Amino acid sequence: MLVAAAVCPCPPLLVPEVAAGAAPELDAARAACSDALGVLAAARPDLLVVVGTAEPGGRGPFPQGTPGTFRGFGVDVDVRLGPVTGAAPERELPVSLAVGAWLLERTGWADAPVEGLGVADTLEPERCAETGRDLAGRAGRVALLVMGDASACRTLKAPGYLDERAAPFDAEAARALGAADVAALRALDPVLARELKAAGRAPWQILAGAAHDTHLTGTLLYEDAPYGVGYLVATWS
Repeated sequence: MLVAAAVCPCPPLLVPEVAAGAAPELDAARAACSDALGVLAAARPDLLVVVGTAEPGGRGPFPQGTPGTFRGFGVDVDVRLGPVTGAAPERELPVSLAVGAWLLERTGWADAPVEGLGVADTLEPERCAETGRDLAGRAGRVALLVMGDASACRTLKAPGYLDERAAPFDAEAARALGAADVAALRALDPVLARELKAAGRAPWQILAGAAHDTHLTGTLLYEDAPYGVGYLVATWS
């Protein structure tokens, strides 16, 4: 059963070494993510699953101890998804899960075993709901760390350029995440999300599937669009 969730953005820029001189611009987002992970720890889960989007080679489950790296962004920073408990995993974490692993290391996560799941950003809403239900059934007390950005089309200099639909989309996503509104998250349009480059849509809908009939309450901790990309931090407990 799902007992808690934290929703965090997943830009590599959260890692200060990657952001370099621009690192202070995301200090508030980092602080909100740390607060969100505190809510997960307080829920005393039996299992934590980190969920994020990935390219084809990074999809599927990742066991505890899987390594990740930010060397592709020009910095000598490596992470690991919790301590190694068996044979060293062969695959590296996709970027979204590597950011999640970095957040967990940063806050000293040691409250429950941790696993990862990489999914396609095109995963259909029905499959998202099914995946969420499966994750919620993995243990008696399951927590999710849901990694995903909102739209990337909020300004002229945004990665996806300016799209007038982006701000309303992000506002509804923020409202739904802050209110733990499962129905509203399920109703997010995957086609529109794809057009707006909102990689969080599928992970958010997986959360909605996991939270079905749990009556969790939500809190929105952070909402902003630095660099023209919507970043949201929320907790469900």
